Amino acid sequence: MTGEVRSEAAVPVTFEGLFGWLHPAAGMRGVVLCGAYGFEQMAAHRPWRSLTEGLAAAGCPTLRFDYPGEGDSADPGEARVDACVAAVWRAVRFLRATTGVTEIVVVGLRLGATFAALAAEGEAVDRLVLLAPVTTGRAYLREMRLRAQTIGRLPDGSAPAQDPDCLTVGGFRMEAAFLADLADLNLARLRRAPAGHALLLAAETKALAARLGALGCDVATGAFPGLAALVADPIFSDVPDADFARVIGFATEGMPVAGPRSGGTAADGRLPNGLTGPGWAEVPVRFGHGLLGIRCRPDRGDGPEPTILFVSTGMSVHSGWGRQTTDLARRLAAEGVASFRFDLRGIGDSDDRPDGRKPLFAADGFSDVAAAIDAIAGTGGPILLVGGCSGAYAAFHALCRDRRVDGALLLNLYCFDWDPDQDLDQVIRQTFGSASTYAALLKRGATWRRLIRGEIRVLAIAAALARRGIVAAFRRIRRALRPGPPEGSPARRIAALRRRGAEMRLLYSAGDPGLAAVRRHLGRSPGAADRRVGAPVTVVPGVDHNFGSREAQACVTEALLDLLRAVRRAHATRVTAAAAPPRGELTLAGRT
Repeated sequence: MTGEVRSEAAVPVTFEGLFGWLHPAAGMRGVVLCGAYGFEQMAAHRPWRSLTEGLAAAGCPTLRFDYPGEGDSADPGEARVDACVAAVWRAVRFLRATTGVTEIVVVGLRLGATFAALAAEGEAVDRLVLLAPVTTGRAYLREMRLRAQTIGRLPDGSAPAQDPDCLTVGGFRMEAAFLADLADLNLARLRRAPAGHALLLAAETKALAARLGALGCDVATGAFPGLAALVADPIFSDVPDADFARVIGFATEGMPVAGPRSGGTAADGRLPNGLTGPGWAEVPVRFGHGLLGIRCRPDRGDGPEPTILFVSTGMSVHSGWGRQTTDLARRLAAEGVASFRFDLRGIGDSDDRPDGRKPLFAADGFSDVAAAIDAIAGTGGPILLVGGCSGAYAAFHALCRDRRVDGALLLNLYCFDWDPDQDLDQVIRQTFGSASTYAALLKRGATWRRLIRGEIRVLAIAAALARRGIVAAFRRIRRALRPGPPEGSPARRIAALRRRGAEMRLLYSAGDPGLAAVRRHLGRSPGAADRRVGAPVTVVPGVDHNFGSREAQACVTEALLDLLRAVRRAHATRVTAAAAPPRGELTLAGRT
């Protein structure tokens, strides 16, 4: 069978308001992948894509997709569990009609495994794979409430505040109705076998395997040791090779030999590839060397308007932390502003980097931004960049190097120039906070009580801070002896930006470590830093590094609108000046 397999390039597809990726292959057994939900799927996005590619390479046409209101799918009126379950069957129908497969395997991860089981209960599929399924919604909610206390902590170490009627995990918000649906989930209530054959990989499989077996399902079970690395963090997520190999083996076991098809294939070019909503229209775009973006346009044309280019933040897929980039892009489109959100190489749905490394703070990261600028240039309106942390770093260097860019909003820019002596993983994985973080914590009564009870490891913290101070001192010495960037200091580059008429805005969460770079290179704010930038360096208290809360996103939107107004004024001035006749011609016309 292996010699007959043909796997084509993945194709972006849309169907019934859902966005997905179809990975064609020659086999007659198709696979639908039902990803995890919210933050867990953002973390698992790239390894999940790897599983899709592996299944297609093994001969199975495979479809992965975003649930309603997730990723790049359309926005539902209200997020509900029933809508996610119905989306699974829409995906199954689409795969059957598009590829002509005769058998269907559904693979679900975490909450997606629960959606898959519930969908298959209504109409059984041939094979079902459940990866760490949520067996009871109440247990899942307890877990998510605990995770909400640890993901996106504020710079002072405290957990982000939660609204009483909803739950936000890593920027992904679950409203009251969805929470009520989850609380009622229980796979022990399944009444029909969802498939003839099932594979269940989880830490605890006995109870669910017994229930599936009692319903007449042939169940194979096993552990899932790679789960933690898969869904814990988008920066450090990893492919669980052994676990995925078992999934592929189960999905292809006894697979029929490819034969004549009753449906089409993705290569036919007949598939729709765009979505529309109130005030916006979107289409996926391939560009550059293996890059993928989503162009979001207003549904009306009012002449040349600005285009916002959203640069990947960290390792988050182009829809953004908490899906906030997609949401903001569509709100902007409803106001007449186009945008383009894309993945740098090594992130989300773009290809790997040639060096195989993560793109965070890469010296050549601005080149991917330049390729995106090439893809959107020529609209006649200004181009603005928006990025956070490492995305802000790539955006800053693109702003300095590409005169087509009219402005940039940089969120929690960690540094202006990456120090090659710093270890990226160590910077991100720092176990202990900065000295200022601990100084802030010591002002809180609860911290003192924990200190007195011996619950805080003072010596470990002190040793870590001392080691960090020594390393930082040596790094400063080496930095002082090393030649500076050929473009000049950050202050000099920003001055050059202002001379050419480009606008820049810096937005930070209070206590963010990137503020140290602002003070070192530009001076303090308020004061010298604001004068050099040409606008206040805005520091927002009480928000996390990713600006994950609704209040934080409102601050981002306000800063972006302020930048838009400034860029529009500057752009209009330049257009007027360019259209005016030279002064000598005006004098001659007057004499005539």
